[in-house]
Amino acid sequence: MSTQVVVLGSGYAGAGAVTTLEEELGHDAQLTWVAEHDYHLVLHEVHRCIRDPSVESSITIPVDEIKSDSTDFVKGRATDVNVDERVVELEGGDDVDYDYLLVAIGSSTAFFGIEGLEEFAHQLKGLDDAREIHQDIKEAAADASRDDPAEVVIGGAGLSGIQTAAEVAEYRDTNRAPIDIKLVEGMDEIFPGNDPELQGALRRRVEDLDIDILTGDFISKVDEETVFIGGGEDEAPEELDYDVLVWTGGITGQPEASDVELEQDERSHRFFAEEDFQASDDRVFAVGDCALVEQGPDSVAPPTAQAAWDAADVAGENIARAIAGKPLKRWTFTDKGTVISIGHDAVAHGVKFPVFGEFPVNVFGGPLARTLKKGIAANWIADVTSPKRALSAWNDL
Repeated sequence: MSTQVVVLGSGYAGAGAVTTLEEELGHDAQLTWVAEHDYHLVLHEVHRCIRDPSVESSITIPVDEIKSDSTDFVKGRATDVNVDERVVELEGGDDVDYDYLLVAIGSSTAFFGIEGLEEFAHQLKGLDDAREIHQDIKEAAADASRDDPAEVVIGGAGLSGIQTAAEVAEYRDTNRAPIDIKLVEGMDEIFPGNDPELQGALRRRVEDLDIDILTGDFISKVDEETVFIGGGEDEAPEELDYDVLVWTGGITGQPEASDVELEQDERSHRFFAEEDFQASDDRVFAVGDCALVEQGPDSVAPPTAQAAWDAADVAGENIARAIAGKPLKRWTFTDKGTVISIGHDAVAHGVKFPVFGEFPVNVFGGPLARTLKKGIAANWIADVTSPKRALSAWNDL
């Protein structure tokens, strides 16, 4: 009987691991890919769809273009994993048996218990979210005027928040729409915890797009019309009226993860994994945003696209090695730099090029940064599909 290998999730980690497993598994293994959607989304480009929904055709890749015919695909959302019986339970009651399982189910948005935030704010975790944000902004702008513009508020000025705000600005400028945009960050600077030079470069470009930046106070409450910022026992919060609110302020584990009998962080419900991606059960591996992959004492891999697709190769190979009884490889994340799109512009930081090493300029923008941003996405698309598909997507990236 063949060894049953199951991959959960069609994000960077899941899609990347499937391609590696197809190369590494022997003929006596059967690979099954289970995911909620029958496509892979190039998630770090989904903000583009806020400005122009037609971009989605370039950043969604059907699973049939990624997997081989020998790999089975099951469309469904995993609701639980029974590690004793080695069964994945799907929404609707179907089960998928496994001998080895790779969990790559990604993350969900963290709302941190802020009153009203989950109820009234958009999030940006998939295509449907981007479509809804676009539609709500379009409708709000249609009802607005120059004297009474539509108010769009983005909470969280990390990577997603900055890119989202910039795409709203591009939509506004392209369509000459009466929209005011505010980017709210509880810390004292946008892109918190990063190089001050990078923070300054991002702030300048965001402000050049006529986006108001509010830092230093956290969102404390939201209702259907107002965002409340700061406040305390002796201080009234600042009030921001909004027509469209988008929240990009953090991630946590998927809701279903809390019921899975694998060791996990009690607060975020992300699974603990060793540097070889093995979870607390030796037949289960975890990779990507759903996992806290050990990187030495008191350190875990970052929840980024770069880390997920880099880790996917080793995670996939390690499952094949486990089946063959070989020692598992240990993975260490090496940061190759950060590139952030600011509408049509981009900013790069700490970029390392193959062979040449680190780029001599620490922070740069302009045509080189824009081309680099496109190249990163195109390289990923080419890796999981073909150079032809990557080339066809180039103008939308």
